[in-house]
Amino acid sequence: MAIIRVYSFYSYVGEEFTSLFFPNKLKTTQMEIKIEFTIEPCEKENVKAIVDGINEYNLSKVSAIADIWTPLEFVAKDENGIEIGGILAGLGYWNGLEIKILWVKDSHRRKGVGTRILKHVEKIAKEKGAKISMLDTFDFQAEGFYLKNGYKPIGEIKDFPEGHRRIYFSKKLV
Repeated sequence: MAIIRVYSFYSYVGEEFTSLFFPNKLKTTQMEIKIEFTIEPCEKENVKAIVDGINEYNLSKVSAIADIWTPLEFVAKDENGIEIGGILAGLGYWNGLEIKILWVKDSHRRKGVGTRILKHVEKIAKEKGAKISMLDTFDFQAEGFYLKNGYKPIGEIKDFPEGHRRIYFSKKLV
């Protein structure tokens, strides 16, 4: 059971100012609202309800300019049809390119495969109206790769995982 505490703040009437100016004159009342609920592992229909719920909330605040989610997912294969890289990305309802995963097989790194995959998805995103791209990576993954491809760091979490950094990037596509 969750307990939500609600505090009410009262102002004094007459010649005295509100409690904002005189915190020692603040009167509070406390009221408990009990809400009973359970927390369980998600089933497929639960995931849909969660996604629909956040989409409904977000779109009540800022109108969509694109479909809810347009996947942009591609695989790169060698001459034998073996996967050597790929990207899992998409366009959200505000038309930003969100790159979730870009992977290149070790034997094909530093040969332009990753850049070609990235440029391919950026081109398609721009054609669909995207003006910005965003992603995150770790310092031991592809920090230099994204810097080389025009991405700018916009934030980081230090010491995650321990001794490393998680870096957030964005790039204007216009």
